[in-house]
Amino acid sequence: MPKRQVFFSFEYHKDAWRASEVRNMGKVDNSSTFSDNDWEEVRLKTDKEIQKWIDDQLNKRSCLVVLIGATTSSRKWVKYEIEKAYELNKGIVGIRIHKLKDRYGNQTTAGANPFYSIFTNKGYRLSNYIEVFDSNYSLSASVYNDIKENIERLIENAIEKAGTY
Repeated sequence: MPKRQVFFSFEYHKDAWRASEVRNMGKVDNSSTFSDNDWEEVRLKTDKEIQKWIDDQLNKRSCLVVLIGATTSSRKWVKYEIEKAYELNKGIVGIRIHKLKDRYGNQTTAGANPFYSIFTNKGYRLSNYIEVFDSNYSLSASVYNDIKENIERLIENAIEKAGTY
């Protein structure tokens, strides 16, 4: 199975460490991963520049992977990325990362489903259609391995379902 080009969506301030662990698992095409310096640079741009960057990135990708932490669902740019991926008929999948340790060795609580407050063109909640993976494990190392073992399948399933909801 070829490695897919995906766009990772996550809350930068709280989840950059956890997101970098997932981004660097080696399960997606290398062009899907940006260095932490790239993310830092993008977030300092104007809203219009950020929006253009997101649009350009999503146009090149086959799937949006939303890495869900404690407060991801409340983030403006995460919501925009989901709406844009839906508009472009991209695959969309959520992966809960709250049980991965951050740089200080802490886990956090599960956040709300970011797809719940976004509606399809037919008026249904996107959360009815988008898979959200939540590892059954509680130890960070086990959660990491669980995500690593399942991420390619999750992405492929999302791509297959793209544009059907």
